[in-house]
Amino acid sequence: MSEKFPMTPSGFASMKAMLKKLKDVDRPANSRAIEIARGHGDLSENADYSAAKEEQGLIEAKIRELEAKTALAEVIDPTKLSGTRVKFGATVTIEDSESGDAQTYVIVGEHEADIKRHRISIGAPVARALIGKDLGDTVVVTSPKGKREFEVTKVEWIDVPPLEEVHE
Repeated sequence: MSEKFPMTPSGFASMKAMLKKLKDVDRPANSRAIEIARGHGDLSENADYSAAKEEQGLIEAKIRELEAKTALAEVIDPTKLSGTRVKFGATVTIEDSESGDAQTYVIVGEHEADIKRHRISIGAPVARALIGKDLGDTVVVTSPKGKREFEVTKVEWIDVPPLEEVHE
């Protein structure tokens, strides 16, 4: 059985939009570029043709990858979840036990992660440490900077706004 890809509804919509753009915009534009390059003569020494064919391969590979991920998507709507235990889709606020600094993260699918927007992949070390913890629990996160201890101070189930683009 194939692995499911957890994602939020907005992440799924972003991925579907990227797939549509690849199929409806990028693929036809690339086909036109190949046709134009073919008109430039000898294909064996035609850099434009070679570049367009290489781009075609990349576009087709990306389409196959996104089709596979959307087919295996497990869309999880955080607004339909509840409780104080951290799991996929949670918006979690943690407080550094040493400094008292608070940070809020949303646990999302891998392609939705964007640390600048405080979205961390379910596979990230911080997310892995948080999964299964409850409100008030202490979490130890090991990173290249060493071990740090945090307390889970808030667990929310809110809508995750869409990203402008899909990340891998």
